[in-house]
Parts: sequence; C-alpha cells; structure tokens
Amino acid sequence: MQYLHDHKQAQTYADHAFERIRKEGLPPMPDIFELWYVYFSGQSPEITRAIDILVANGQKINQERCHEMYGRFLSQAKNEELVRRAGDEINSTIRNVTGVVRDVKAATAEYSGNLEDVTARIQDTASPQELENVLKEVVSDTRNMLERNRALEEELDKSSHVMEELQRDLENVRREAMTDGLTNLANRKAFDAELRRIAEEATATEGSFALLMVDIDYFKSFNDNYGHQVGDQVLRLVARTLTDGVKGRDLAARYGGEEFAIILPETGLQAAVTVGNALRKAVATKDVVNRNTGDKLGRITMSVGCAEFLPGENVQDLIERADAALYTAKHNGRNQVAAAPTPGKKQKKEMA
Repeated sequence: MQYLHDHKQAQTYADHAFERIRKEGLPPMPDIFELWYVYFSGQSPEITRAIDILVANGQKINQERCHEMYGRFLSQAKNEELVRRAGDEINSTIRNVTGVVRDVKAATAEYSGNLEDVTARIQDTASPQELENVLKEVVSDTRNMLERNRALEEELDKSSHVMEELQRDLENVRREAMTDGLTNLANRKAFDAELRRIAEEATATEGSFALLMVDIDYFKSFNDNYGHQVGDQVLRLVARTLTDGVKGRDLAARYGGEEFAIILPETGLQAAVTVGNALRKAVATKDVVNRNTGDKLGRITMSVGCAEFLPGENVQDLIERADAALYTAKHNGRNQVAAAPTPGKKQKKEMA
C-alpha cells in the first residue's frame, strides 16, 4: 500500500495510531502500527469496517486480532504490489531486449548488404590503394557489427540476472502468501489448496488419507491469564511441535486462532489416531516459559479429532467430520484423540 500523505497528515495519523495502541494495551510492533495508521488514514475501507464491527460488538482488539487483520488485508496488498512491480520490471526488460535485438537485426541486414557491395567493388578495383580503402571499410563495418553483438550479449546477460532476481522475489511472495506469519506454518489458504489437491489425487487413485483437527485446550483462559504475548508463544510452541512431528508429504497448517490442521497422505484412520496421540503427548511434555521473567507457566494440552477421507467425498464434509471428532474429544474431557466413524470401521479414541 502506498502512503502519499504530507508530513503534517502523516504525523497526525501516526499520533492517533500510537494513542490507540497504548489504549488497547498492544505492543508497538511495525505491523500493528501500520494497521492502525491505515485505519485512521481511512485508506482501507475493509480495515475500517472490520475494526468498527469489533468495536461495535464490544470485542477486545488484542494482538492476535491485529495480526489476523494485518495478514488478511495488508500483507496480501503488499504481495499484490510486489507482483505488480515484478510485472512492470519484466515488461521493461522485455522492451529493452526487444529494442537491442531489433537494432542488431537491422545492423546485420546492413552488414550483409555491405558485404555484397564489397564483393562487386573488389572486382572493379584498379589499384592497391582502392583495394586497401575497400578493406578498411569492411574492417570498420565488422567492428561495428561486433560492437552491436557485444551490446546484445550485455543486455541479455543483464536481463538474465534481472529475471533470476524476479524469480526469487516472486517465489518469496508466493511463500509468504501461503505462510502464517505468527507460526510459520502453512496458512488457511495453503491448507485449503493442498486439501483439495490431495483429495483429487486420492479420488483418482482410489486411495485415501487422513485429516487431523487440533485445538489447544483452555487456550483462552491461558491467554487471558498471562497475556497475548505469552499466548503467541504458546501458538509457536505448538507449531514447532507439529512441524517436528510430521514428515514427508504431511502438511501442518494453522487453521485459525488456536486451531491447527494436519493432512496425512496415504494414512488410514488408526495410523492417524496414533500420530495425533504422539503429537498430543509431545506437546504435553513441554513447559511454557515466560521469556521475560524465565518463570515456568505450566504445560498445555491439546484435543485432536481424526477423520479418514472417503474417495469422492466433499472436502468440506471431511473437515466437518474431523471437527465433530474434535468436539467429541473435548466433550469427553480434553487432552485426548477421537476419531470420526467411517463405514466399516469402529470409532477410535485414545485417552490421556
């Protein structure tokens, strides 16, 4: 997003932003500041509407909500701007190369015509001096042609480097667009895309896979008691545990808030329950430590719901079945794994 405010306007919006950040008890992080700056400058109707709805409903605008709004509205806008700039750079590079190639093509045609003319002139030369003059012209034309070719090589080499940099930039944009900023896991967009792809693959091959829906137990109470910075620390701790616990083609994603999702390709329901239980136990062994004080704040637990994909099943139905199993795990006491029933299989549940 471009900011074209003059110094006085920018200072006013910045003052309002910092005042609101202090009022809400938020850390003055760059993304949070930019969110409130945009809100007060009125540059994004979507951000204005989202925040105004939260205020109207009396909801607390905490750090997590700010991160979510930033990721939803501003991060995507930055990515789109980077893609636009990359497109402009590509078009400029193509125009430059096209211009040089056109010049070289014209020079080549001219050089070819000159050589044909030289052949005729050599035949008509009456003295060594005349022949020397003709050859000097050939040498000059050849040097000019070589210079044009050198310019083309330099432009192509330059363009190659530009394209390589653009490729890296666009890859970074693509990766950022598919990554949750807080946990570095795949985000909801990446999860939805991978789930559809895996489902299509399983349907085509008459194979199957499993889906885990994971939720941190009593996260809201933990967040309220120790603050959002510690809450973010808990989310990152769970994310690292999930990342360490999956392998190969498995995908761990932040589904939203304190809920995570894991896709397990070529995995049956019983194996999925085993994986879910291993992840649950791994999280339960880790202490949450306040980084500011070094105090141990206790341990956290997770509830897990598992569902096995049925070939041809709608992915939304799969998610709902896994969510229902997650609800069962929470209803039965939390800190456990529950499995959604599938035809021909009994419901599987493992307690703590």
